Amino acid sequence: MITDVPFPVMSEDDPSAEGVVGTWFVNHGEPVTAGQVIAEVQVEKVSQDVEAPLAGVMYQYVAEGVGIAQGAPLARIDS
Repeated sequence: MITDVPFPVMSEDDPSAEGVVGTWFVNHGEPVTAGQVIAEVQVEKVSQDVEAPLAGVMYQYVAEGVGIAQGAPLARIDS
């Protein structure tokens, strides 16, 4: 089963603001466990950790430093 991991909506005042992946903590194709922190993301100088919603193999959609819309798929996990 494939599950998309969305970029969190971090800016209630401007939900159209783009964010970036600051750091990936899990590489493309590596296994993850549910609740494991997979990335740190940033919107307007505010950072937040993103956790894996389930266990499986993670595949990144977005490279570090590339802009992405809040709510858009950031990665996927194949369980």
